[in-house]
Amino acid sequence: MASAEKFLDLPLEDVIGDRFGRYSKYIIQDRALPDARDGLKPVQRRILFAMHEEKNTFDKAFRKSAKTVGTVIGNYHPHGDSSVYEAMVRLSQTWKVRNVLVEMHGNNGSVDGDPPAAMRYTEARLSSISSELLRDIDKETVDYIPNFDDTIDEPVVLPARFPNLLVNGSTGISAGYATDMPPHNLDEVIDAVIKKIDKPAVSIEELMQIMKGPDFPTGGIIQGKEGLKQAYETGKGKIVVRGKAKVEPLRGNKEMIVIDEIPYEVNKAVLVKRMDELRIDRKVEGIAEVRDETDRTGMRIVIELKKDADSSGVLHYLYKNTDLQITYHFNMVAIKDKTPTLLNLTGLLDAYISHQKEVVTRQSQFDLRKAQERSHIVEGLIKAISILDELIATIRASKDKQDAKRQIQAAFGFTDPQAEAIVNLQLYRLTNTDITSLQQEAEELQKKIDYLQEVLGNEQKLFSVIKNDLKQIKKKYTTPRMTKIENQIEELKINLEVMVASEDVLVSVTRDGYLKRTSLRSYAASNGEDFAMKEEDHLVGLLEVNTTDTVLLFTNRGRYIFAPVHTLPDIRWKDLGQHASNLVSLDKGETITRVFPIRSFDEERYLVFFTKNGMIKRSELKLYEAQRYSKALVAVNLKGDDEVVNVVMTTGDSEVFIATNRGYGLWYHESEVTPVGQRAAGVKAIQLKPEEYVVNGIVFNQLDLAVNLLILTQRGAAKRMTLQDFEISSRAKRGQIMLRELKKKPHRIVGFVKAEPEDTVSFMTDTGSQHQLNPMELSKSDRYSNGSFVIDTDIDGEVVDVWKQANYRKVFEDNDASES
Repeated sequence: MASAEKFLDLPLEDVIGDRFGRYSKYIIQDRALPDARDGLKPVQRRILFAMHEEKNTFDKAFRKSAKTVGTVIGNYHPHGDSSVYEAMVRLSQTWKVRNVLVEMHGNNGSVDGDPPAAMRYTEARLSSISSELLRDIDKETVDYIPNFDDTIDEPVVLPARFPNLLVNGSTGISAGYATDMPPHNLDEVIDAVIKKIDKPAVSIEELMQIMKGPDFPTGGIIQGKEGLKQAYETGKGKIVVRGKAKVEPLRGNKEMIVIDEIPYEVNKAVLVKRMDELRIDRKVEGIAEVRDETDRTGMRIVIELKKDADSSGVLHYLYKNTDLQITYHFNMVAIKDKTPTLLNLTGLLDAYISHQKEVVTRQSQFDLRKAQERSHIVEGLIKAISILDELIATIRASKDKQDAKRQIQAAFGFTDPQAEAIVNLQLYRLTNTDITSLQQEAEELQKKIDYLQEVLGNEQKLFSVIKNDLKQIKKKYTTPRMTKIENQIEELKINLEVMVASEDVLVSVTRDGYLKRTSLRSYAASNGEDFAMKEEDHLVGLLEVNTTDTVLLFTNRGRYIFAPVHTLPDIRWKDLGQHASNLVSLDKGETITRVFPIRSFDEERYLVFFTKNGMIKRSELKLYEAQRYSKALVAVNLKGDDEVVNVVMTTGDSEVFIATNRGYGLWYHESEVTPVGQRAAGVKAIQLKPEEYVVNGIVFNQLDLAVNLLILTQRGAAKRMTLQDFEISSRAKRGQIMLRELKKKPHRIVGFVKAEPEDTVSFMTDTGSQHQLNPMELSKSDRYSNGSFVIDTDIDGEVVDVWKQANYRKVFEDNDASES
């Protein structure tokens, strides 16, 4: 009877967790992260080792890349051939690797992101400096482990006779860990290692005087010494890397920007395309043409500017809005003691130095053993030549090789290795002259043995071997620094004129949030008529401004939209504007209360907010200058169901007048309202009774008693008053009555505005009918009258909304944007 099969009944999460844990360990240790000792990932190490084993070295001819890839995946790396070839290509790319480890003939890609030719077309060999990574690997300097199918052995790490991790950097993403290590200058890194050996307690600041910072193969400029220091102290940090650009003159009062170095790992073709898109989309003004003039002599991107363009402004704009300037993030994670570790600069140097100590120790032990073995044999050969005749007679009398070995060992006291060497001796070595060379070899071997024993017995001697070796490598492979380092990060100041073509336009904003900018030509062609707008909507602002100006749109929910004019959609006068919700997200029922054009936020002006529940708030205009404006920003902090009924701009010396629905008006000076922050709530403006609310608040700049005030009630009554009927009071009082209270069907104020001779006031009833009114046609009334009826509510319905019609206004002629 067959034995019952055994199954484990396990929860899915345990199985998944276990399998993912194993997978993560593999990804971290054996794929994506470099070793702290030789700076190589497993695939890179296997490529270099395979080429070394195949004798595909810098002093021999190039060999097909496909052959190397086949060897790597056949012997060491059981993965896809494309992943191995891609890794091999990267090791040969001069714009990715500071000191290339593989030399390649054929197309190995480009800085434009072009793919390399297929591996059957390209040829490769190890570069000269790669031999330093592999030197003495056959002297038992590193441990070996069996490969994936246990047929041959591969090294765990390479001897790495130079600090490859810092020199060539590394980048990789694994499970839960990532690494970003920039390349550095070989000379500086070697000097830093030597300094660390000589002075183990050396500080990061001292090391940074030697190893100044990354040295990218693409050159460029690094800014931010502080970021570098933080990165070298903690293993994490960020620096600014920008391309190298200069401004050159052209004929006809023109200039051009020439870029000959770009930041590390930036795709040049994408960068040039982005610059050209900025020109086409008119995101930046002043660029006439963008050309990539790169050829075999070197990189050259030319940005030709229009006449009298601001070259530094354009360059700053390109730094800010393209990859001509990037932020490089250090994340120095490497495998140390089989564990992913975030290492600072001293940690990286220590890991390399301890690896070199082990390599040189093991190499010295190997050389010592070989020298002692050879010395022993030379000793035997010298002795053999001195008793040559007896030796020959003994060998001739022997039956075979083994017998001869036994005979001479017994007769003359030779050891087994010595006897083996003697019986294998060639006849020509039996000349008299040979003993001198043997004695010379014995002396040299003894010197070598003494030296190696000293190296193994004295750490200082061991360190001097490491240092001398590094100095030789530095001398042989020295290269000048390519990347310039600057202490400070330059602040990028961009004039708006650089980004925007200066043009006078018409901005229209409706209460329901439809806004647009229209060319003056489109407005003139329509004679200002046939403005597209939805029924029951009305204009809040119609302003002639410049594209370099900004408009602030305030909503009834206490928020505001910061909208540079050039960002507004360009739409014809006769077409409906775009809804504000396309610029920022608005709540349902949120409407535009006021719109202000702003040329400069530096002017000493104030915004005064009036809310329905009787609050007033005053804040400085400059607080409302926003750097980020992708969403609606807080203008005033509203409590509960409160909403903004009006916003006005003042010079700080205005009179304030507030009207409530129950017919009370309160007048005081704005200085009674202390300025507060942008997100503050404000203070009590007027004392309200239950079910009473503020209809509107207005300001006037001078104590002009002839200021006309217009009120409209729900019953269709309108009344014009002047300020001389009122007395100035102070904040938070009850105010003075403006209507005669009726017991039956009392009047309640729906609209309250300051009326100018040229103004037209519109109002709408609950039946949806709209009406216009010229306030100056009404006779002046006193505070105690209820005005005169302008509509019959039985026919037209009760008044529900009142507004002053927005007239075309050329804003900055008189430099006064404070109309209320």
